[in-house]
Amino acid sequence: MERSVYQHMAEVDERHWWYCARRDVLAALIRRLVRPPAASAILEIGCGTGHNFTMLGEFGHVDALELDDEARAIAETRLGRGIMSAPLPELAGVPEGHYDMIGAFDVIEHIDDDRAAIASIAARLKPGGKFVMTVPAHQWMWSAHDRVNHHKRRYSKASLRKLIEASPLKLDRVGYFNSLLFPVAVAERMASKAIGKENAELGIPPAPLNAALKRTFATERHLIGRMPLPPGLSLFAIASAT
Repeated sequence: MERSVYQHMAEVDERHWWYCARRDVLAALIRRLVRPPAASAILEIGCGTGHNFTMLGEFGHVDALELDDEARAIAETRLGRGIMSAPLPELAGVPEGHYDMIGAFDVIEHIDDDRAAIASIAARLKPGGKFVMTVPAHQWMWSAHDRVNHHKRRYSKASLRKLIEASPLKLDRVGYFNSLLFPVAVAERMASKAIGKENAELGIPPAPLNAALKRTFATERHLIGRMPLPPGLSLFAIASAT
């Protein structure tokens, strides 16, 4: 990512509706479908500034990996200890067969060789361990946001399923989320493209709007894993090590 993206992330990730609601949705997804054992060994790959640590810490002991020096320094302050720096797909120095759960939240779309990345992640899981990933959906939604974040691709449900099924992992579930706000997001993105003014920054909206967007997105925590959600801005996949 651009360095400015990490700086902005650290400034807004405790207040912006997207970060806050996504943590609620991910926590519900993990509780409902992953069900990690008590005191799990957890690894977050591409932790950014560490805004998921408190949520993940509810499920066990969190290790993390982040390549950007500035983001890693912020994350280390939040975690209270060192964070690994090892790029995908090699993951040099990350122990094999060690983790009960590995998360990669909006990370794999940054990797040139996503198949090699998933295979390397699989090797770091214990037998029966779970991999949880999220990625942006719909290549036709490509925008300035994807460019500034150095995305290589967006995924379809079929392409994400194919990626996991070609890996050493067993696919448990794949589905959409951030669905309730999807029509609004599509309209906004199409309008921005039409007038040639795409906004790549996740600025915090005025407080009443920020609260309403958070409330709407976070409502999906009651639905995810219980029923298939309609097409949304993001996709998740859960897979098991054999």
